[in-house]
Amino acid sequence: MNLGKEFSKGILSENPLFRLTLGMCPSLAITTSVFNGLGMGIAFTVVLLASNIVISLLRKVIPDSIRIPCYIVIIATFVTMIEMIMHAFTPELFESLGIFIPLIVVNCIILGRAEAFANKNSLAPSIMDALGMGLGYTLALLVVSTFREILGAGTFLGYAIFGQSALIMILPPGAFITLGCVLAFLNKIQNRTKHSVNS
Repeated sequence: MNLGKEFSKGILSENPLFRLTLGMCPSLAITTSVFNGLGMGIAFTVVLLASNIVISLLRKVIPDSIRIPCYIVIIATFVTMIEMIMHAFTPELFESLGIFIPLIVVNCIILGRAEAFANKNSLAPSIMDALGMGLGYTLALLVVSTFREILGAGTFLGYAIFGQSALIMILPPGAFITLGCVLAFLNKIQNRTKHSVNS
């Protein structure tokens, strides 16, 4: 198994948000600022990595009949740990992300990677899969939140850039507009690449 390929697929060809369009609810809700996007991306990556490691190590022990409840217990344990750490050390981020931190437990990306990958593969590929998917998701959140914060608030990481801003961009419609534009741009690039390869 090519570990480099397992890592890179989560960033490019199987990016959870831009290619698989999974986990969109928290992604669109918390990307009002780069700080929120980065915080959620790091929390998500840590939970995905830790749960993939444990599930991969226990894949031969967990009975098939109760594997989903076992995954949820494992993931919930790590989410609770992350939530407590964030509450203690980054209370501002904890308050900002709110309910979306505990909702990582049922995030379809994490459950999907547990079921489709960690449950079927050994430790090293599972680690690379988690790192790639986590990094891909974090980069996607950063792209969306950068556009939304700059255009909607006129700031970047809280520092003023523009005097004027379009308030709609930090409201729910702005999340869909931003994601739609990014997806259209990526699809155009992909189509161009396919045409150049075929010609």
